[in-house]
Amino acid sequence: MKTYIEERAAEIANYMIENNATVRQAAKHFGISKSTVHKDVTERLQQVNPSLAAEVHKVILVNKNERHLRGGQATKEKYAHWQDK
Repeated sequence: MKTYIEERAAEIANYMIENNATVRQAAKHFGISKSTVHKDVTERLQQVNPSLAAEVHKVILVNKNERHLRGGQATKEKYAHWQDK
């Protein structure tokens, strides 16, 4: 694996851990696709730095378990303005 990919994977993982960021937020922050972020922090990082991969995996699991709540809140906010009219 190329060095810049390894560095990018570690940088993304550190960002996600420090900011408790979702894959989508990390992708937007780094200007890359969600698929790339996910592959970097799950597959590529595991080969380079397994302990960091384990830490970011915990963040991903928390976000995965909370995503239905975020989706419900987003829907609520989306339609809240309709009631104001």
